[in-house]
Amino acid sequence: MTVTPATVTPTTDAPTWPEEFAARYRELGYWRGETFGAMLHERAAAHPDRIAVVDGERRWSYAELDRRADRLANGFAARGIVKGDRVVVQLPNVAEFFEVIFALFRIGALPVFALPAHRETEIRYFCEFTEAVAYVVPDVLSGFDHRALAAKVRAQVPTLRDVFVVGDPGPDPAHTPLSDVACDDFVPYDEPVPSDLAFLQLSGGSTGVPKLIPRTHDDYMYSLWGSNELCAVDEDSVFLVVLPAAHNFPLSSPGSLGVLYAGGRVVLCPQPDPETAFPIIERERVTITGLVPPLALVWTEAGPTARYDLSSLDVLLVGGAKFSEAAARRVRPALDCTLQQVFGMAEGLVNYTRLDDPVETIVTTQGRPISAHDEVRVVDDEDQDVAPGETGHLLTRGPYTIRGYWRAPEHNQRSFTEDGFYRTGDVVRMTPTGHLVVEGRAKDQINRGGEKVAPEEVENVILGHPAVHDVSVVAVPDEYLGERTCAYVILRADAESPLKPVAIKKFVRERGLAAYKIPDRVEFVDAFPQTGIGKVSKKDLRTTAAADQ
Repeated sequence: MTVTPATVTPTTDAPTWPEEFAARYRELGYWRGETFGAMLHERAAAHPDRIAVVDGERRWSYAELDRRADRLANGFAARGIVKGDRVVVQLPNVAEFFEVIFALFRIGALPVFALPAHRETEIRYFCEFTEAVAYVVPDVLSGFDHRALAAKVRAQVPTLRDVFVVGDPGPDPAHTPLSDVACDDFVPYDEPVPSDLAFLQLSGGSTGVPKLIPRTHDDYMYSLWGSNELCAVDEDSVFLVVLPAAHNFPLSSPGSLGVLYAGGRVVLCPQPDPETAFPIIERERVTITGLVPPLALVWTEAGPTARYDLSSLDVLLVGGAKFSEAAARRVRPALDCTLQQVFGMAEGLVNYTRLDDPVETIVTTQGRPISAHDEVRVVDDEDQDVAPGETGHLLTRGPYTIRGYWRAPEHNQRSFTEDGFYRTGDVVRMTPTGHLVVEGRAKDQINRGGEKVAPEEVENVILGHPAVHDVSVVAVPDEYLGERTCAYVILRADAESPLKPVAIKKFVRERGLAAYKIPDRVEFVDAFPQTGIGKVSKKDLRTTAAADQ
């Protein structure tokens, strides 16, 4: 297919790299001038019959995936979706996920990656803030009807013209089966250029409002092939997508897109438990996969007694939250594979332990950056570099770390230094070998098994309960998930009757927050500890919560 490239036009939506940095990254060979749509074309031309995606009994070759992406791109373009439009994509681990995103990449529309666990509150916000023109959903997943959710959101968001459903669209005439959208007739569209935005990812959102992370074809493509080199990914690699496919970790570290870049095979796993994943590893001869620490613990417990052949598994990547040393030491004996720790963020910087690192380095650190031109600083509260080996705040900039969030100028002033370093919010120390050891988070954001929970968002929901006077949500250390959430609640003096914790949890669930944001514990108190200036002392609350476990 031949499409005339579009003229690059400036945008104020997303800050980008200064030209001197962009020129340097191109000169160094990090930015190769590739786009995702062209990449898939090239892989399909080079090895059309090689299997690209496996979803249960479905096995799509590179040629098939490329053809499907082309046909769906035509269909999207025919429906008026154009370069720069935003499309919220909320799909589970199914082959259509790749068909959809590569079709959008082709026409220059931006996927906004939502997770299957997101519900009305989050989806409505994503659609409103991005002014999304379309929303792609499954029909029913784990008993939840996403079509009903889509109907609610569409009624509230004026820009949302189309809802595309993978599966049965149901009775709503406004819903279109995704299978009906694709068409063979080419519809002209403006093809993106490498410096254009490719998609928008979601930040954890420590302020209660998820920020949007703008990634370009240039920068994200480098993170893929840079990761591939460090993880020994090549055309013989078979990657199992265990975590939600849209999550940055299984997407790019090296993830499904990295493996497709290398010409390997991506295998989709519908559920992450060993009973589901282990037989798939045996059948497909999976060589590499990625897990968050809680899942890694489950797998290492199940591995020694597994009745399946896991001998093909060479590398287990563990990231998304800090992996304790004790847990890290269990991987090799339990699964007979190499552990590769990953510490990164959707905003950019990714660190890996190297496959040939000493065992002590692999189990006690979270790795070092992909690139020699990842600039890393560890600073004190005044942004002064700390002495080597001391703990401080992690700042970074580089060829795949964003220079600002999408449409968030005020937040960008706080999150980025004047010279372009991103304030990650992580507290780290650096070893003499350049490896990072993550000590924790500077802010109050809760990392529940790799899913980020913003206390303020949950607090705002609970404050809507008529019997609640005040609430403070804090993290509680947990051996399994890393952290759990605890909501301390002060009831109104005129509350008609005492509440039980289950009532608060039910209230939060009914307001449409994702299940992982519902407090694990609810404690009723008469007052909160305060700082010297009268603020709630979350530090003291965390101490109390940990002591009361």
